[in-house]
Amino acid sequence: MFLIDIFNKKLHLPTADGALPGRAAAIPTAETHYVNGHALHGPYPDGMEVAYFALGCFWGAERKFWQAGEGVWTTAVGYQGGVTPNPTYQETCTGMTGHTEVVKVVYDPAKISYAALLKLFWESHDPTQGMRQGNDVGTQYRSAIYTTTEAQAAAAEASKQAYGQALKAAGRGGITTEIAPAPPFYYAEASHQQYLAKNPGGYCGLGGTGVSCPIGTGVDA
Repeated sequence: MFLIDIFNKKLHLPTADGALPGRAAAIPTAETHYVNGHALHGPYPDGMEVAYFALGCFWGAERKFWQAGEGVWTTAVGYQGGVTPNPTYQETCTGMTGHTEVVKVVYDPAKISYAALLKLFWESHDPTQGMRQGNDVGTQYRSAIYTTTEAQAAAAEASKQAYGQALKAAGRGGITTEIAPAPPFYYAEASHQQYLAKNPGGYCGLGGTGVSCPIGTGVDA
């Protein structure tokens, strides 16, 4: 019975009253990107925009985005979409903070479009699985797009509709991805930042559906 209770908690978002209390101060983390040396927290160069994506374990998800090309200025991993302020990794994994594992992407829209980031997001995981991603089970592995502008919100919703139709045509289920204005982002511990660059043989549980996302990815002039 105890194991069943723990499993159920990992599959259902906690209420504000039932979530872990967290802490007022941010937890310690890295200051610079392990791969490119750019600042994780800013300040960022003029013209940069910020996007947030959750697509399963953030170790492999972050690597997808830092490898997306020179248009990506920096990336960082953290926790978003929950209740507990400044959670730790261990707390998030209990399912009692409500957060999902997120990649923060700081990018230059003159060099890489938001549509290209959306296409990478959709094709890098299975957005139909609810509170899991493959063998990784729990609320922290749910799929989400957290937007920072109205244009991002519109593009994200349009891409969800387009990819949903492509998945349906391929015999897949409905998309469970949450799309919402970006809530507070809490940086994860230093050991999790750019984890697979520090540990090349480390775990990566990402797996796409094999279905292409039919959206344009060009950069506006």
